[in-house]
Amino acid sequence: MSSASPSQPTSPFRARITKLSYPAVAKLHTMPKLTLPGLTLVLALVGVFAPLAVGIPALLLLALLLAWLGFLSWPVVSTGQRAIRVFTVLVLVLFAVSRIAGR
Repeated sequence: MSSASPSQPTSPFRARITKLSYPAVAKLHTMPKLTLPGLTLVLALVGVFAPLAVGIPALLLLALLLAWLGFLSWPVVSTGQRAIRVFTVLVLVLFAVSRIAGR
């Protein structure tokens, strides 16, 4: 586990992103528990099955969402969990690129 405390961001950039993210995270926290998994599923299905004009933005939006959540949780997760987060975002981006290239 990382030695950084979640209450004390390690850089001004992390502090700024954490502060800017607070309203969105607080809103997500008040929503039903299946909201985020449902949104993830919808974006993934749209990204895979929709035409390129809709699918690619959905995949990239999902990659951004997961990257943002991964960034926020980075200080408090283990190395293995970090690797899974990075791998997931990379797979989404590579899949979006392959959809563009495969037309």
